Amino acid sequence: MTAEPTTYQLFRAAERRAMHLESRDSYTPEDPDWNEWRAGGRFDPAERWSDWFDLMRETTGRGIEIQRARIVSEPISEYIQFEYDVTAAHNVAAGELVRWLPRRLSAGLTVPPTDYWVFDEQIVVWNHFDGNGSWVGEERVDDPELAKLCATAFDSVWERAIPHAEYRPG
Repeated sequence: MTAEPTTYQLFRAAERRAMHLESRDSYTPEDPDWNEWRAGGRFDPAERWSDWFDLMRETTGRGIEIQRARIVSEPISEYIQFEYDVTAAHNVAAGELVRWLPRRLSAGLTVPPTDYWVFDEQIVVWNHFDGNGSWVGEERVDDPELAKLCATAFDSVWERAIPHAEYRPG
């Protein structure tokens, strides 16, 4: 049995909010769900990703707000189209609030160049990827000052970003 990811533990301990910033145009080239989608297959994210759904429902059920913002290039990449296609049935259905920010609208924002989670403005979890988009690992940093900086950067993206229900990929 593999150890539970750091983020899962932090969701269970969260008291107010968790926010996730994504800024890559492609992720996990070896992901079987992504590859099935590329081949024209469609699947039920609730069935495939039930652990995530359960965790999100548990977390939001305690009143924790979960926000996900994605900074994307337009026209969007094939991988971002995949994410867009499964967001309503995966992230939103699980209780996440999701927004999209076209990269051209991000000019002037100061944002870390690495994807990250912030929990309760206290803890940052950096998500590391290699050049092809394969996940390399996560790094937890317990630093309230850094977490507040990352939360402020996230909030600046969130203010400009378009809610999932209104976003139409360019």
